[in-house]
Amino acid sequence: MRNWYRSTIGGLPNTYWLLWTGMLINRVGGFVALVLSLYLTSERDLKPSAAGLVVGLYGVGGIAGVLLGGVLADRWGRRPTLLLAHFGAVVFLAGLAMTTRIPAIAALAALLGLMHAMPGPAFVAAIVDVVPAADRSRAFNLQFWAFNLGMAAASLIAGLLAEVSFALLFSVDAAGTLVTAVLLLWKVRETKPAAAPAAKEPRGGLHTALTDRAFMSFVGLSLLLAVVTLQSSTILPLAITADGLRPTVYGSVVAYAGLLIVAGQLFVPRLIDRWRKGTTLAVANVFLGLGFACVALASDVPGYLLAATVWTVGSMLAAPPNAAVIAELSPEALRGRYQSVFYLIFPAASFIAPAAGGASLEFLGDWHWVICGALGMVAAAGHLLIQPARERRVIRDQERLEVPVAG
Repeated sequence: MRNWYRSTIGGLPNTYWLLWTGMLINRVGGFVALVLSLYLTSERDLKPSAAGLVVGLYGVGGIAGVLLGGVLADRWGRRPTLLLAHFGAVVFLAGLAMTTRIPAIAALAALLGLMHAMPGPAFVAAIVDVVPAADRSRAFNLQFWAFNLGMAAASLIAGLLAEVSFALLFSVDAAGTLVTAVLLLWKVRETKPAAAPAAKEPRGGLHTALTDRAFMSFVGLSLLLAVVTLQSSTILPLAITADGLRPTVYGSVVAYAGLLIVAGQLFVPRLIDRWRKGTTLAVANVFLGLGFACVALASDVPGYLLAATVWTVGSMLAAPPNAAVIAELSPEALRGRYQSVFYLIFPAASFIAPAAGGASLEFLGDWHWVICGALGMVAAAGHLLIQPARERRVIRDQERLEVPVAG
């Protein structure tokens, strides 16, 4: 157990743990997005179509927030960006708790989406700043574990508070966000690396990330992974109900997958420690593909639980190397921007997965899940193909940084 503790948790910087704690508190309290559509239909009497538009504004704000958060993290610094996002979210959550006018709710939802998405690139850039390269894989593994633990707690709390009062729900969310903001203000110092005196600040912006072939190849494969993974939250409920199973079965499958991650994620670093990152991602995509392909054969609860076991193992394996590769490819002065470009895959996948998945399931039936499995295999092959070139790129970048500046 002592060796496990040292290889999994021990030795990480104090600043990392402060950031980790802030992310966990934020995620536990971040449940407004989970019940926003329910609030709009049950409390504000909106039709589902109108509620969907308002929730869509939250997503649009999130896209803008990801990009803005990355730019500000590089220009202002990680700490100011995090503080702006969290204190801003407190204000807009308080507004949602007090207002009843639909136009105001729609505007606040968009602004809240902006503020909720801004911290992502800054949080990850700060982790890369303070955690040595050799420890980043396990640091991101712990981040993924905290995210899922927080999501599980948030889902439970949201359900309980929604039955009492939506105003109370918004207020509790604001309080949790405020606690995170105060923690960051009080304990966390700026982590953005200072430029060397003799070196010029590297030029570049979002276009630098968007034209980086090695990085964008990785982003493209990550988008494929995200589209397949999101089938579990968008299309899987349709398959379960089509088999004549009750909606509670879907909830049980999701809860089971979350429990697997919480119970097993901390043991992943020791398992994959000696593997190359691209190889790990290839294996992860194989498991994801096989897991969703198994849905084509599932017709009862044990079948769906078996499929969930396989694809959850893939998700667990993918999390640490995924984040570590982005950290390797991101220039020091552009870490926030690179993170923001990567984070765009999540809203993109949130659109592609249900739009394409719904049509595929309707017209192809169980073959939809076979196609998901094939996409997982394609992504696995892609990671193996780009791995050598990406590793050479990382070595060149490291050698360039090690060359002393003349004069």
